[in-house]
Formats: sequence, structure tokens, C-alpha cells
Amino acid sequence: MASRVSKVSLLPKDIGSLSRTVLPGLPGTLFVLGANGGMSVAPDADFRVLFGRNEPEVHVCVGAGDTCVSRRQGLITRDSSRWVLRNTGKLPIRFPGSRLVLRGDHAQLPTGYTPLFVVSPRQEHLLEVRIAASASSGSGSGVEACEDETYEQGRRKISAEERLVLVCLAKRYLRNDPQPQPQTWAQVAFELGELRKGERWGPKRAAHIVANVRKRLSKEDGVPGLLEDEVPQPVGNALNHNLITDLLVTTTITKSDLGKLGE
Repeated sequence: MASRVSKVSLLPKDIGSLSRTVLPGLPGTLFVLGANGGMSVAPDADFRVLFGRNEPEVHVCVGAGDTCVSRRQGLITRDSSRWVLRNTGKLPIRFPGSRLVLRGDHAQLPTGYTPLFVVSPRQEHLLEVRIAASASSGSGSGVEACEDETYEQGRRKISAEERLVLVCLAKRYLRNDPQPQPQTWAQVAFELGELRKGERWGPKRAAHIVANVRKRLSKEDGVPGLLEDEVPQPVGNALNHNLITDLLVTTTITKSDLGKLGE
């Protein structure tokens, strides 16, 4: 029993995004992180990771406070030499891009970092997964070199100023608030004005910077849902929500960026 327990351990919630945090572990070790922490599981631990809304019933909590998310939304199990995601809940689970794993379906998880999203009617809830690779699977420095090469290609190019505004706009998402919405332009302007007292920040400046990012990513990267004619009326927060979702999926912004706001 002691041997089995030692192969399963808890991850604290302040560990940082798994997209940039490479933890030690044998090849094939599974790392799963939700809003309140997560777990690491060795490939030979004979252990299945349950995730869902009801924290007392699962190993990793995702979607707390959103009653659309199932109490037990899904699980990750070891099947032969691969980790497999199984959707046991009501809502679909989205891989990066548009691939959905529906209720009752399963999908193999790739080596490296994979952000998964439980797709609720009002928002999407992030569940981070990383599977440790062997040093021989890449070149140079091994795991980091292999995975950085893959995911750097997906990250959007944004300036330091744009990053600051976008992180402030997406703060509730990055903090894993139960039902996040983009901050208002007034809130963004006020917080940046407090952070950078020597600069003049107003709602129009913040909105202009974000609008330029949406237009550029729509034109140069082909990101859908960032222009008014691409979403149904009333538009509301849809454009900024779609932008934030893309930035999270591509790991352009992560929890660690909250440090730029002094959090």
C-alpha cells in the first residue's frame, strides 16, 4: 500500500500553470491541475483521477459554483501505455481548437501539455493536463525543449503593453473565478492607472488596445469570433470572451501573468 500511495501526490493550487511549470517525474507521469490544486500520478500507480464540480467527491475540482458542470464530469485512466480522458458528465470537454469529447466518449491524451475546457453554456472551465515525456522524445534539453517547441508556435504575438491590458481584462478567468466575465473598460483603466500612476489610462485607451489585438489576430492568425460580424447580436461580452479563451487555449497568457498586476 505504501508503494502505491507514494506514486500519487497532491499539487498545490499556487504551483502555477502547467503550461510553463515542468515538474519532475518519470516518463508517462500524469499531472492534472484545477482551480484549487491537482494531482500527479505515476504511470504504474493503478490510479484513476476523477474531476468535476463537487470537490469532496473528486480528486481535482473544476467548475466549482457552476451547476451546469457535473459533480463527476470525467476521469483520466491509464490504458496500456496511454492516458485516456473519459467524459462521464453532461457537458462536452473541448481540446485545444474545436475537437469535443462528448458524454460517454473517450480520447487519448498526448504527451506534453494539454489545456482541456469543460464547455458550460455560460463559460468554459479550464482543466490543465501535462504528461511527462522522456528525454529521448525531443532534442536539446529534453522535455522542456520538446514541449516548448510545440506550444511556442501556438502562442500569439503581443506586446508588453498589450499583455498588461489583456491580463487585466482577463483577470477573473486567470483567477479561476466560478463564473468569470471580462472586466469592464472602466475597471481595467482604473487598475492600470493605480498600477502605473505616471501614465494616463482611460477606458477608451484600454478598449482601443484590445480592439487592435482582436483585429490583428483575426486577420493574421485567423482566430474566429473576434469581429462583430462574426457573432450573433447582441454582442455583449462575446468578442472579449472569445479573445480571452483563445489566449488561454494557446497559453499566450497564464496565471503567472497575474504577477504583472501585483497579485
